[in-house]
Amino acid sequence: MTTFSFTVRATDGAARLGKLHTAHGSAETPVFMPVGTAGTVKAMTADAVRATGAPIVLGNTYHLMLRPGAERVARLGGLHRMMDWPGPILTDSGGFQVMSLVKLRKLDADGVTFQSHLDGTTHRLTPARSVEIQHMLDATITMALDECTPFPATREETDRSLGLSMRWALHSKEAFRPRSGYALFGIVQGGVFADLRARSVRDLLAIGFEGYAIGGLAVGEGQEAMLAVLDGTVPLLPADRPRYLMGVGTPDDILRSVARGVDMFDCVIPTRGGRTARAYTSGGVLNLRNAKFADDPRPLDPACACPLCTRHARAYLHHLFRAEEMLGPMLLTWHNLAYYADLMRGIRAAIAGARLAAYADAVRRKWESADE
Repeated sequence: MTTFSFTVRATDGAARLGKLHTAHGSAETPVFMPVGTAGTVKAMTADAVRATGAPIVLGNTYHLMLRPGAERVARLGGLHRMMDWPGPILTDSGGFQVMSLVKLRKLDADGVTFQSHLDGTTHRLTPARSVEIQHMLDATITMALDECTPFPATREETDRSLGLSMRWALHSKEAFRPRSGYALFGIVQGGVFADLRARSVRDLLAIGFEGYAIGGLAVGEGQEAMLAVLDGTVPLLPADRPRYLMGVGTPDDILRSVARGVDMFDCVIPTRGGRTARAYTSGGVLNLRNAKFADDPRPLDPACACPLCTRHARAYLHHLFRAEEMLGPMLLTWHNLAYYADLMRGIRAAIAGARLAAYADAVRRKWESADE
C-alpha cells in the first residue's frame, strides 16, 4: 500500500521542487489543480484534463452533498469512478461556501446550518459530517472544515472566526479515518493579522496534519496584502509537509507564491476564463470577444501545443464566442488549463536549475512586451 508522503527534491531560495505520493498516484510540485466543483471540470472531459498534464483535480463537499448526494456517489463507486479520474482528488470542505452563503446560514460552535441555494431545504454541516462526506466521495486529500474569514474583517471578528476554525480543525482530525495513501489537511486562517496567522499555525501543528493549507486569501485583500501574509506564514509551516494556497490564482500570483515556498494551488480563473473568452497566454491575457480578432489568422499562442493553438486561428475562436457556440468555451478552457500546466512545468524546471527568479522575470517580460 502506498503511504501518503511528500518529498522535497530541490530548493531555490524558499521555492521547493517536490513530489506527492498518494493512494491514487503521484504529483510533481509545485502543482496547479483544476477545479471540478460538481464532479466535473467545466467544459472538459476527463481525457482532456489529463491531456493538459494536470495530475490532481478538485471536488467540492458542499455542492456534491446537495447534488447528487455523497451517499449516492459512494453507492456508484466514489468520485474517482464517476469522474473517470483515477488520479488524486482533493475536496474542499465547504468552508468557503459557508462564507459565501452568509445570508442563508447560521453558525454555531459545532457547525453551520444553512439553506440550499438549489431548493431552499435546510442542511447541517459539522466538521464530522464534512469529513464523513469527503470519505464517502473517496477524496484522496480531505480538507478540515473551516470558516473562511471574509475581507474586510476587524481584528475582533477575525479572532472569533479563527477560534471557530481551530475548534473545527480539531473535530475534523478526530473524525478523519486514516487510510494508507490518504491525507487530511488543516487550514491556516487569521485574515491579514500576522499574530493571528502565527497562532493558527501553532494550533494546527499541535493537532497534526499531513499537509497545511493557507486559506482566507484572494478574497479581496489584494496581492500585496496576500504576499505579506505568505511572508509571515509560510516560514512557520513544517518543511516536510506540502503547503497549499487555496483559491489562488493568477499566473503572477502563482509565480510570486512559489518563490515564497508554496507547493499547491487551485483556482477557477482558467476555467472561468475559458467560458468567458478570457485567454491566458505566454503573451498575456487576451479577450477573444474583441473585434480586432475577427480576421486574425494567427494561433492563439504559438508557444502552446494544445488542440486550439495547433489547429485553429484566433479568428475562429472569436467567431465561436460571438456565435455562442459551446465549442468556444471547450477549446479555450482546454487551452487555459494547458497554459497553467505549462507554467507549472516551467516553474519546476526553473527550481531544479536554481533559476526561478530569472524564469519569472522572463515570463513577465513576455506578458508586458507581447504584441496582441
